[in-house]
Amino acid sequence: MAAATSTPEVIWAQRSSADEPEKNVVYLSINAYDCAADTIKLDIQPTKITFSGASKARAFAVELELFAEIDPSLSRHSHSARGVDFVLRKKEAKQEFWPRLLKESKKQHFVKTDFDKWVDEDEQEEAAEDPMGGPMGMGGPPGGEDGGFGGMDFSKLGGMGGMGGMDMASMMGGMGGMGGMGGMGGMGADMDEDDEDMPELEDSSVGADVQAEGAKADAAPAASKIEEVN
Repeated sequence: MAAATSTPEVIWAQRSSADEPEKNVVYLSINAYDCAADTIKLDIQPTKITFSGASKARAFAVELELFAEIDPSLSRHSHSARGVDFVLRKKEAKQEFWPRLLKESKKQHFVKTDFDKWVDEDEQEEAAEDPMGGPMGMGGPPGGEDGGFGGMDFSKLGGMGGMGGMDMASMMGGMGGMGGMGGMGGMGADMDEDDEDMPELEDSSVGADVQAEGAKADAAPAASKIEEVN
């Protein structure tokens, strides 16, 4: 029993240019998986592409009536396990996009946008200059693969490793200007003011004289008593 014939998924995107014909193209993929190369039949005409092929499980066939003409001689295609990929050169060089892939305006369920290649018409120049070539001309995921550090050059922070090379004297000298440490700048002056309020210590020579007078006073009665005994 012959395998049933299915319409393969078709995805597409495009670029346009009025001055550079090589940028005036349609990117097209016919996703007919696992078709053997010897089963594929392909016909590329200025206004139509016809494809058929078969895998072990099913057969595929599709006919695409294009919106406008292409130049088959300047178009190219390649076959893989996924299907057939095309770069079709638009015949007319103009800045405006094709409004759709197919001539018929009725929406076809098997035709879809290739979001990996699609950009808006007014963003073509930016997408062409994108070195990453990421989806939608964005150049990869948001913030990047850099873990969200926005391309920060960490090599410029190398001198901070362990703070080993930091001049502590310079650091402490600059602390006086820090908003939260402003009080430390005047600490020495406050301590000097506290010293002025403290009472001065008595002169040691005065203390010695007082002690000597006390000793004489204590010795006087004793001397009197001795004389009375005698």
